[in-house]
Amino acid sequence: MRLSRSFVPTLRDDPAEAEIASHRLLLRAGFVRQLTAGIYSYLPNALRVMRSIEHIVREEVEKAGSIEVRVPIVLPSEPWKATGRWQRYGNEVFKLEDRHGREMMLGPTEEEVFAPLVGGDLPSYRDLPINLFQVEWKFRDEQRPRYGLLRAREFLMKDAYSFDRDEDGMRESYRIMFEAYERIFERIGLDLVIVEADPGSIGGDINHEFMALAQVGEDLFVRCVNGDYLADTEAATPQAPTPLADPDLDPMVEVDTPGAATIDLVASQLGIEPSRTLKNIMFDMDGQAVAVLVPGDREVSQDKLSRLNFPQVVRPFDDADFARLGYAKGYVGPHGFGDDVVVFADHSVRAGANWVTGANRPDVHVTGANLDRDFRVDRWEDLIQIREGDRCPIDGGALEIGRSIVVGHIYQLGTQYSEPLGTTFQDEDGTEKPYLMGSYGIGITRILAALVEQHHDDEGIVWPTHMAPFKVVVVLATQDDPAAVAEAERIYEGLLAAGIETALDDRDQRAGVKFADADLIGYPVQVTIGKRGLANGTVDLKLRATGERSTAPLGDAVQAALDLLATAP
Repeated sequence: MRLSRSFVPTLRDDPAEAEIASHRLLLRAGFVRQLTAGIYSYLPNALRVMRSIEHIVREEVEKAGSIEVRVPIVLPSEPWKATGRWQRYGNEVFKLEDRHGREMMLGPTEEEVFAPLVGGDLPSYRDLPINLFQVEWKFRDEQRPRYGLLRAREFLMKDAYSFDRDEDGMRESYRIMFEAYERIFERIGLDLVIVEADPGSIGGDINHEFMALAQVGEDLFVRCVNGDYLADTEAATPQAPTPLADPDLDPMVEVDTPGAATIDLVASQLGIEPSRTLKNIMFDMDGQAVAVLVPGDREVSQDKLSRLNFPQVVRPFDDADFARLGYAKGYVGPHGFGDDVVVFADHSVRAGANWVTGANRPDVHVTGANLDRDFRVDRWEDLIQIREGDRCPIDGGALEIGRSIVVGHIYQLGTQYSEPLGTTFQDEDGTEKPYLMGSYGIGITRILAALVEQHHDDEGIVWPTHMAPFKVVVVLATQDDPAAVAEAERIYEGLLAAGIETALDDRDQRAGVKFADADLIGYPVQVTIGKRGLANGTVDLKLRATGERSTAPLGDAVQAALDLLATAP
């Protein structure tokens, strides 16, 4: 590629809107441009890297038995309403109407498309198992798109769906794709961890996330210091504390706490630690009032609550809910709940007694509130947000929190989609049965960003050689010397003839600009032809990953570049 005839618009300064390295460098190096919040145009170099990613993904999933198809991105609402996800996805679904007034949407994922597709054309157990995939653009109307490609509204994704006749088959399909994902990310060159995960709005019981390690990643995971436990923070289960045995119970007494509508204010007024208070967080679950009890120094995980009650829609109470049901916001206590409220509690509540909690009227709390005597719990579950130092559920070791970027997520879905959509096959005994499904996603554009997060320095991107848009750049440092132009052309053509993806920087720019852009874009090997080298009969070479510089005779320039490229990581 001749840069004078390409479209690689680099920037000298960091864009003001870029918060993290991948966003900043992909903009500066001319890989992407933002059209509007969370929506990007992908320029030639970005497409080259994405196609390399796609090539690896396609090769491995096809080797694993998946078959490529393409389904629409504009979808009818009816299947999504049947599975409940039209409501559950809420405002993340980009909804629209066609000219006939029919409700449509832009697909964020496509279980509701693939299940009817297979159900309509593969009606027998003899047709199973089957696994179909596509590489297609998706759209999720993120409330706060940020971090460039990491939290974009439009993104490129490989999504695959497996269909089996029984649980053994579903688990085997899952194993095959799990191992294919391991090979994919190893070939791409990402440093990652694989963790037990929260299924989110996709659903299913068993699922795993493939998380690329990153200092600024917004996806958190926990690992035990002893190395025997990994999970994302939304699914991580800490070791439950030991319940108190026969504690001395104080009487429950009301105390005035004017203006103390938060845990910190209550603790400050009463001179106690927040851990001695009992927090009561109210949620609406498809019209059912739900209270979640946790110690005052812990936070409720809405993700865990939602997963326990999937596919019901769970949301925190708003002011209207408190007013409608007559609860005093900030002063709710569990001893005031009737049968119209389902009371959940985290296991950590068993380890406390004589709680300080709301008195169910403004500016008043109670002390000495105790389980069973003063309040009930209908369901005990793991409901707290994990935090650094919690104990490992396997061996009690301390849990550490790490940051990452989720680049892949796979799920065992069972019949969660096939049953509500009525997609069945005829089994060997003649009965109609719903398919057991798996779902497997890989974020192509997220991988692009994750690679940059893991492979950059102060000067720009440092691509792994096999992922770089071009492996070598030939930098023509002087435009006004016909001999230098001729040598640059000769070396460029020689590298192309050797099968090397090569860029020729023949732009009418100063040499300093070209050198800076070569580092910024991240070509693994740089070959420079300038007046001084030409006079000495040499070319200058640089290995981008290490900054190592060397020279070679002009006549040996092509081979010298090939030899240096062979050493590039």
